[in-house]
Amino acid sequence: MAKESKFKKRLKNVGPGAIVAAAIVGPGTVTTASNVGAQFGYALIWALIFSVIATMFLQEMVTRLGVITRKDLSTILREQFSHPVLKWLTILLIISAIVIGSAAYEAGNIVGGAIGMSAFTGLSTETVAILIGLIAGVLLWVGKYKIIERVFIGLILTMTLSFVVTAIVIQPDLSAIITEGLVPKVSSGNILFVISLIGTTIVPYTLFLQSSVVQERFKGEEELTDSRFDVVTTITICGIISVAIIITAAVAFPLGTEIQNPSVMADQLKPLLGSWAKYVFAVGIFAAGISSAMTAPLASAYATAGALGWDRNLRSTKFRLVWIVVLLVGVIFASLGYDPIQLIVFAQYANGLILPFIVLILMVAMNNRATLQNHVNSLWVNIVGGLIFLITVTLSLISFGIF
Repeated sequence: MAKESKFKKRLKNVGPGAIVAAAIVGPGTVTTASNVGAQFGYALIWALIFSVIATMFLQEMVTRLGVITRKDLSTILREQFSHPVLKWLTILLIISAIVIGSAAYEAGNIVGGAIGMSAFTGLSTETVAILIGLIAGVLLWVGKYKIIERVFIGLILTMTLSFVVTAIVIQPDLSAIITEGLVPKVSSGNILFVISLIGTTIVPYTLFLQSSVVQERFKGEEELTDSRFDVVTTITICGIISVAIIITAAVAFPLGTEIQNPSVMADQLKPLLGSWAKYVFAVGIFAAGISSAMTAPLASAYATAGALGWDRNLRSTKFRLVWIVVLLVGVIFASLGYDPIQLIVFAQYANGLILPFIVLILMVAMNNRATLQNHVNSLWVNIVGGLIFLITVTLSLISFGIF
């Protein structure tokens, strides 16, 4: 009975991880996972599982960092260098890659969510884009962390019901999922899709976001176990949602089908599941659009506040100004019908540049006994972190066309 009550207590403390999970499962992830399932069936589920596990390790590290040191990742990065030139270069790198990158992704998030939703509602993409922006803006303007956290928990539950229920009802071949999906296979034909799955899951701005929001919920060392439970639970749910989308697409489409818009999935599901499928999928895409439309501006504000030493108060003028700018960029480009591909390409290059740097500094910080004391990385976590660092370097080199 005691164990059950402890489990319930930890479930009630789930929250910061839900914000990060909602950030990961955006329209881009829905599109990528749909495309992977349609083109390769179950074959790349292993790559998604790997990226989820790697994300879990990184998010656990920044969670521990935030809970124990009471500092966010931006602050840690800024404090690594005492030389003013290096310090300001670091600040510039954080702002350019995270803030400008988030603004680019924001346009993609809102466009993706709007295109998916407009296909079902009959409303124009521009109208839905403005609607998504207004909802996100109002929720962020409220400036109450608990309300924001509960909204994200609701969005994650909505996406889980939408995408997972669809995957179950479509009756996939479970034995094929195990035999085909869990055996790692990399070839010249699927390597770019493997990279896409990893890149859409291990997103740099989520590390900044997690290190900040855990401090809102968890107050110290005594709550470290609860914070880890939060990370493991929510990132696992994130992985389940993404796997469910791959499975649904694998069943719904012939192998080799290319998907540019996730709303196509609903049309394909109608003969198999009936007209209700489009509405269920519409709700999932809309939830993904709103969640990502909120998290990118929020992460930018937290990252900027940490980098420049500002107050992290959600209602402060400076904090609000950052997320308002990022949100407006997304809404403007989306409402004008602009294709944000060039912006997203820039964001991907910026993230490709900064991710190995962030992981390396994070590993250094996680072995600093002066700040973390007995909570430094264990040997096996350092080994895993080292492997993740090598993978991020490889992805960075591939993104720059070196490999």
